[in-house]
Amino acid sequence: MKKSLLILISYLSISFMANAEQQTIEAGGFVHSVYFWLNNPTDAADRDAFEQHLSKFINASEFVKSKHIGTRATSDRDVVDSSYDYTLVVTFDSKAEQDKYQTEPVHLTFVKDAAHLWKKVVVYDSQSIL
Repeated sequence: MKKSLLILISYLSISFMANAEQQTIEAGGFVHSVYFWLNNPTDAADRDAFEQHLSKFINASEFVKSKHIGTRATSDRDVVDSSYDYTLVVTFDSKAEQDKYQTEPVHLTFVKDAAHLWKKVVVYDSQSIL
């Protein structure tokens, strides 16, 4: 299960960064992948509230270099864990920038204001070696 999640994270992290030319996260760059399971995933009002809180927060962060907010993709592959409801994948120039992001007021406000909407959060962090 963990191996499947790591494969999914790696794929998502690389895929959302690609355009006509592949972009590389420089050595020392930091990828922060967050998976959310909502308390009421079928409740439209809760989903809307979560999306608004998440978008407001991530758009106001001064440390995020790139961002991806999404929902699980339909996949029939055994290695894909599609049990989460939302994902946030953000990149930073360094671990030091990610550490600042963890304590910035907009991040702390997001957690305080939106935590009642989720039942589980799983985070995978990685640092580029390229």
